[in-house]
Amino acid sequence: MLNPINAEAVIRDGQVSGVFPDEIHEGVAWWVASCFVVVSQTHSLAVARDDHPITAEFFRRFCWGAANAQHWACAVHDLGLAEERQLLRAMQELGAVPGALLTTAEHEEQRSVTIRLYGSDGRRSNDSTGLGVIREMIANDHVPIPVNNGAKGHVEERHYVIARMEATK
Repeated sequence: MLNPINAEAVIRDGQVSGVFPDEIHEGVAWWVASCFVVVSQTHSLAVARDDHPITAEFFRRFCWGAANAQHWACAVHDLGLAEERQLLRAMQELGAVPGALLTTAEHEEQRSVTIRLYGSDGRRSNDSTGLGVIREMIANDHVPIPVNNGAKGHVEERHYVIARMEATK
């Protein structure tokens, strides 16, 4: 594994989170996304983010990791900028699909990146609902890779879903 992480320290408490770049790096987003698609066995996933500049690259890598997860050919719905409540509502509108929210917080001189995963029921993933398996997969360097080009998914920009929801508030 290139640039390994301490999976026990970063994947805990119902989320993936660490100080950037010391504990977590952009490649982790790809790994988490690919594992999440395989663990949740989904062909469709909603993903949103905050507007922090660091989050943007994590988000891009997350989307492509999900689209390149083994043979799942996952359609990744790029919701763009959204808060948790918006993501959860969009997940339901898109057919009760799993989702992810990526954010970055600044505390003094440190920047912490957080990836929260949600099941198709809208509940946050935890150790018993897949996060523990994802941690083990990453710790053991078993991140799923695409089997061939025909098995790859794609990323669809769906920013209009959030805009439409806000317009109908």
